[in-house]
Amino acid sequence: MRKRWTRALTAGLVLTMLAGCAGNNGGDAGTHAGGGKTEGGEAAGATKFSISMRTLNVSYVEKNADINKDKYVLELEKKTNTDLDIRLIPHNEYQDKMVQMFATNDIPDVVQGTGGISGPELAGAVENGVFLPLNDLLQEHGQDLLKFIPEEAWKRMTDSKTGNIYGIPEILSNPSRRATWIRTDLLEKVGKEIPTTVEETMDVLRAFKEAGVEQPYAGRQNFKYADTFFGAYDVLGYLNQFKVFPDGKVKPTFFDEENMKQAIGIYKTMHEEGLISKEFATIESADFKSIVTSGKAGMWSMNANELPIWGTQLTENVPDAKVALIPSPVGPDGKGGYAHYNPVTRSFFINAKAKDKAEDIVKFFNWMVSEDAELFFSFGIEGEDYQVTDGKPVFEVPTDAAGADKMRYLNYWLWLVQDTTYNKRVSELSDSGKELISAFDNMLSKEGRRGIEFDPRLEAMVKYPELNPKSDELPPLILEHVLRMVYGREPIEDYGKVLEEYLSKGGNEIIEEATKRFNEKENAFE
Repeated sequence: MRKRWTRALTAGLVLTMLAGCAGNNGGDAGTHAGGGKTEGGEAAGATKFSISMRTLNVSYVEKNADINKDKYVLELEKKTNTDLDIRLIPHNEYQDKMVQMFATNDIPDVVQGTGGISGPELAGAVENGVFLPLNDLLQEHGQDLLKFIPEEAWKRMTDSKTGNIYGIPEILSNPSRRATWIRTDLLEKVGKEIPTTVEETMDVLRAFKEAGVEQPYAGRQNFKYADTFFGAYDVLGYLNQFKVFPDGKVKPTFFDEENMKQAIGIYKTMHEEGLISKEFATIESADFKSIVTSGKAGMWSMNANELPIWGTQLTENVPDAKVALIPSPVGPDGKGGYAHYNPVTRSFFINAKAKDKAEDIVKFFNWMVSEDAELFFSFGIEGEDYQVTDGKPVFEVPTDAAGADKMRYLNYWLWLVQDTTYNKRVSELSDSGKELISAFDNMLSKEGRRGIEFDPRLEAMVKYPELNPKSDELPPLILEHVLRMVYGREPIEDYGKVLEEYLSKGGNEIIEEATKRFNEKENAFE
């Protein structure tokens, strides 16, 4: 069954994070963010505020001539009595653009982050006092947020030294979000069963190759969403992929030398045999999606909640295509899957200079967890996108690519605070949606790699950029050598020397700090 998140903060958390807060001036999620109605019944003056948002590779957003004039943004403003100035940040340039934004001090009223308060994209903004502490504002105007968002997520938004909450999180209740996808029509064509092990998966990919599939396994730059086999061998090595080794030290999982060499060997074999694109190391997100949805790939990895959208786009291009989410191939320990996500997917911070409008901004976010918000973001505009019959919404799930893309925009991108695992209201209305629910509840909840994560990240990592990984990429130093090994430019047997180089360039400090923080339970999450 799908994991049920607690809907209330524990008493201890309330005392820790909301100490000193007094009173409750509303927090009704159904009221307008800008203060509701005036005494004469006229709408109160709309609260105008700017907000930066990552495009997240959502086509509806990236192709929109002016997102601020989009009818759903205008409807959102109407419902919340706000006047939004949305500033888009390109998906593939997000981290660089964010650092630039803070460097130039061109900071909007609300800033979207990718997780907790210490993400690299925030460039130390929390520590430097850029954002407003939200404890009192949440207590007075965000009671529904406090009830909806679980303790684990609030912890990620809280400075452990001061107890100050600095951001409002969007949550993820099922940490196993990514899945292995396969074209089942191609499986039928080559006469193969769904593979379960690495060896069986390689046999399927070879059969796809023989059948003329252009990319049996769809690869992507830096192994992003192409890390299936690193997961099988438990050597993902990302920010949240540390573990305790037999010597008692806490190290990145890529220190498991033998399993790492086996995983690299799988990718090298795939490259040599043409089971993965020869140019996979340069394939970016937009091209990756195009490869999949145009029918060129047989197997790939992607967020499971994309199934209705990508599946629709694929069948629109290849009518006979059938796609399914399958258990990820297991490695030597009988396990597999991808790195577990932390409970915060996006987060929203209020600029300290926007203090005069912060109350209304919190009300805006508080509305996001209301029934009215759920109906709007699930189905759209009443009377246009759906009807209400006998008090119940009647909605037809789009079957075309444009309609599916619009739903991704509404269900996912524009809805800023929700449980983003999947939209149950919409998913229950289609076969692909029901398949998605089943995959999350019965398959993904049982797989994936969960390691030790440090948030804020280790100071030694920040000190040594070559050793500092992104959320889902190996550290640059390790990644460079791994790619060279896959392409045959370095021997895999030299991987031990790569670890020695890592240690000599600051890795010893990282391991020392990680071990100390884990043993002292200092912002170490398992």
